[in-house]
Amino acid sequence: MAMTDQIKNTKTQRKVIYSFSVSLDGYMEGPNGEIDWSFPDDELHKHFNDQEREIDIFLYGRRLYEIMADYWPTADTNPSAPKLEIEYARIWKNKPKIVFSKTLEQVGWNSKLVRDNIAEEIKKLKEQPGKDMSVGGADIASIFMKLGLIDEFRLYVHPIVLGAGKPMFPTLAHKINLRLVETKAFSSGVVLLRYQCADGGQ
Repeated sequence: MAMTDQIKNTKTQRKVIYSFSVSLDGYMEGPNGEIDWSFPDDELHKHFNDQEREIDIFLYGRRLYEIMADYWPTADTNPSAPKLEIEYARIWKNKPKIVFSKTLEQVGWNSKLVRDNIAEEIKKLKEQPGKDMSVGGADIASIFMKLGLIDEFRLYVHPIVLGAGKPMFPTLAHKINLRLVETKAFSSGVVLLRYQCADGGQ
């Protein structure tokens, strides 16, 4: 086997990363859908911006895409917006986005609409050259988990117990074996737990 073939065969595929803020008891939203408890301070916001710069493609479900597209395309034109928000808006607008939805008719802001064949679409993307991809939205992330498409989990654990709400992880028919690769504590008390799937993840 030629050396170039060996390099090609051992090349690491780009990963799908799932990041989200979560309460200590595992909820991403409160019992009434509230998320005000997870708003980042400047330190955490800067960290998020830095992380997003390292992402090649944003992968969204319909709900989160509509929330993002309703605010971020014009956030950098607001003269009173904080510097970190303006920075994030410009990062967001420039990145390619793939939206998985069977109900949306069209998408904008550098986005592509995919209606089905999620696993096939992600497999093709993983085989292409580029940086890692980020999946956003609880519903689409749960589908990714069930299909075994997520390679890395980044949990930003907030120092709060909500007691009830929307859990970050759905009920699964299989376990996902993980290995801890990084921890980071922020001054706000938020702790990043970064896990990668071990042994293929399942």
